[in-house]
Amino acid sequence: LWEAGVGTAEVGTDRPPTADDQFLVASNTKTFVATMVLQLRDEGRLDLQDRIADHLPGLAHDLTVRDGLSHVSGLQREPVGEVWVTLEHPDADALLAGAGDAERVLRPGEQWHYSNLVFALLGQVVARLDGRPWEQSLRARLLDPLGLTRTTVGFDGGPQAHGYYVPPWHDVPVPEPVLDLRATGPAGALASTATDLARWSGFVAGPDPDVLDPATMAEMARPRAVVDAEGWQRTMGLGFFLVRSPGGRVLVGHTGGMPGHVTGVFTDRESGVGAVVLMNASTPPDPAAFAAELVDLVLDRDPPEDEPWRPGTEVPEALAPLLGRWYAEGSPWDLVVRRGELEARSPAWPEHRPSWTFERLDDDTLRTTSGGERGELLRVVRGDDGGVDGLRWATYRMTRAPLGFGERG
Repeated sequence: LWEAGVGTAEVGTDRPPTADDQFLVASNTKTFVATMVLQLRDEGRLDLQDRIADHLPGLAHDLTVRDGLSHVSGLQREPVGEVWVTLEHPDADALLAGAGDAERVLRPGEQWHYSNLVFALLGQVVARLDGRPWEQSLRARLLDPLGLTRTTVGFDGGPQAHGYYVPPWHDVPVPEPVLDLRATGPAGALASTATDLARWSGFVAGPDPDVLDPATMAEMARPRAVVDAEGWQRTMGLGFFLVRSPGGRVLVGHTGGMPGHVTGVFTDRESGVGAVVLMNASTPPDPAAFAAELVDLVLDRDPPEDEPWRPGTEVPEALAPLLGRWYAEGSPWDLVVRRGELEARSPAWPEHRPSWTFERLDDDTLRTTSGGERGELLRVVRGDDGGVDGLRWATYRMTRAPLGFGERG
């Protein structure tokens, strides 16, 4: 862990913030709520294709849980009313009543469109299915199991950073109000510390299977919607942003903004390196860009040591005839065995790019478990003598020699 506090936690004290000061982490809350939704999915208590209205009777809109998690539902951004003008947020009854009047500003799936309202509704889904307030579910499902003792709804009364707005025409900070988000809380009510969020970043990199199936976190961290259609540097998974660092790394996390607090937590899941940026000002630099730069600095200047090569113990008999170079659609693929499992890679790929992997279903059938053909079958075609005559990958022919589509080998 490396940490540094710059500036002041409270104007007039000159005390720099520490890793144990709470900040309002705002929309970083969404990553916790999304994780609870996926826990419920894994428990069989909802499906991502369910309509949110299936779990919130009386809700008029037919948006799905999956679209809500990825911000492609098309529902308006905020609860009905002017909550960021009055600074008064609805309770649960008012939230649900007002949601019926919320506007569908885009067609489902048409475009990424951020919606605090949708995440407030997802928090209500968690509460309904768990039979308790979402805050209690959060404590039981994530905070207590992960030891996040200073992550709370609102400030907990301990050390904290006070939020300020610095106007453009002078340098005298203006204290910002602390809001009660009430039923909008699942969209952004949490306060936390750098210490807790570093632990959360570690969980995002490698989840405890007793809390969340690692395959589910991988599912949440896959791109589902392009955020910046012009730059193609940010996408959205299920409750998590994916951003590309200046060094080309894909980082998973979220940003957050509340009056006087702007934050970002981003993790390179491949290396396990994460960056937590907490700022107690309303208009600071981009926290995602700041965090991405920190991750690059760590990995470029202090890269992790390569894992030592270790010899395998055996080549399974059924896989031995498959090894070597094959051609599909005229392009070469190399099939190799690593630690007893079949892998495929293009010889044109850079060394650092991971191979695509398979699981054996039987001696003649494998399923692709990673890469662009994930989920597709690889089938062995045998000749009259029982030997391997060819392969079919996602139904495409694979041959030992490069052949055109209609050419016979």
